[in-house]
Amino acid sequence: MDARRGPRRPPLALLIAAALAAAAASIPLVYLLVRSLEAGLPRIVETLGRGRVLEYAANSLGLAVATTLTALVLGTAVAVVLTRVRVPFPRLWLLVSSLPLAVPSFIAGYGWLVSVPGIQGFLPSWLLLSAVTVPYVTLPVAAALRGASGDLEGVARTLGRPPLRAFLVATWPQVRPAAIAGALLVALYSLSDFGLVALMRFPTLTWGINAAYSASFDRAQAAILALLLVVLALAVVAGERSARGRLARRPARAVAPRPVRRGVLLALLPVVAVAPIIGVAVPLLGLAQRLVQAETLRSIDGPRLLAAVAATLGVALAAALLAVLLALPIAALAARYRGRLVSAIESVGYLGHALPGIVVGLSLVFFSLAVVPALYQTTAVLVFAYAVLFMPKAIGTVRAGLGDVPASLVSVARTLGDSPLRAWMRVTVPLALPSVGVGALLVAIATMKELPATLLLRPTGVETLATELWNRTVAFEFGAAAPYAAVLVLVAAVPAMVLSGIRSTAKEEL
Repeated sequence: MDARRGPRRPPLALLIAAALAAAAASIPLVYLLVRSLEAGLPRIVETLGRGRVLEYAANSLGLAVATTLTALVLGTAVAVVLTRVRVPFPRLWLLVSSLPLAVPSFIAGYGWLVSVPGIQGFLPSWLLLSAVTVPYVTLPVAAALRGASGDLEGVARTLGRPPLRAFLVATWPQVRPAAIAGALLVALYSLSDFGLVALMRFPTLTWGINAAYSASFDRAQAAILALLLVVLALAVVAGERSARGRLARRPARAVAPRPVRRGVLLALLPVVAVAPIIGVAVPLLGLAQRLVQAETLRSIDGPRLLAAVAATLGVALAAALLAVLLALPIAALAARYRGRLVSAIESVGYLGHALPGIVVGLSLVFFSLAVVPALYQTTAVLVFAYAVLFMPKAIGTVRAGLGDVPASLVSVARTLGDSPLRAWMRVTVPLALPSVGVGALLVAIATMKELPATLLLRPTGVETLATELWNRTVAFEFGAAAPYAAVLVLVAAVPAMVLSGIRSTAKEEL
């Protein structure tokens, strides 16, 4: 028996509950497969061979590769500056570097369109996606660098290697797993983004899926394109796991930041500031300018704005509750037990991590129409879609919290006569509750900012802040969209600030 992880064989009730939660998470992918295969192999081959589809796929891949490489290089550079150089107010700079996580990509695109009307195509899509995703690399690499040993790098320097070469040879292998994990998030974000590329009129697979769904009564083409997007996303995940598995792990020891000359410091700090300026400052400045205009103030529809706020908060809270309920048995199983079945259930639970929002939305449209038509375009299906998409955020944090609870404490409670359930309630629940709360907040924040699945699944007459913003932006009503964008940023920022005060690692999950 492992003293920390408990007995090897999980309880049957926990296994069944986790399997049911994983089965629920797999519904969108399974039904998407069924729907695509119903179209027949000839139709699939004919659809995938179209020039327009190949253009969508090439654009998606090109944008994802360019964005991931940019975020990887810039995010690593920012992490090195923040951890190896003595900068004034280091906590403030770390907060500034993570700010782009709080701004959805489509709001960044909206802010830039307000400031620079007419921008479109690959270049602005690439720059803005890179800016808003850089923290996905910066935060984990900075955490890895804080614990990485500097001994080998020092030896390399004494042997005459220049600083960059010494870093690449000695330190980079130690932080590469964290960098690759961050790059995976960037690649998946880029592949699944819909709002920004649509605003920038850059046709990708998400654009094609939405167009095929909206413009055709035969939605098999949309299902086939969605399946192609899932295959690309799963290929990215498989590549990341393969690369991470071959990496050597080394013992870690902290390296203190070093002072540098003022001229060098002034040259390095813009590296940290470039992503927050492009992804946050310029968009929010454009938003603020538009918000204070008299025309915008006159167009504010107070009751409609409040209804959108209520709808946003309502679905976010419901999604957080459902996601945590689904994540709990999977996290408990993964935190305490090992085995192929446990790994399989946990992997399925993380499926939403690789499923773009537009794919989950489309598959649940098909599923609800065919299997449970009474639920089509209801809040229940919308909340379920959010839970599937963002359940991995809850699994990760809840699993970490449960894993930190010493199994010896539970054993002590059992020896004092507590039943397994009573011991779990008295010992595990109080200690793991903060992590459960963090997981719920992470799901709520992601739900507030979600756009493509909301567009497909929202009940008729129900609009969230994201869909209200989107509806006005695509109609070029930038002034009318400003209040919804401003309130969305404020509403999403509140739980993000709460998280920043709970756990520093929570920012890495945003």
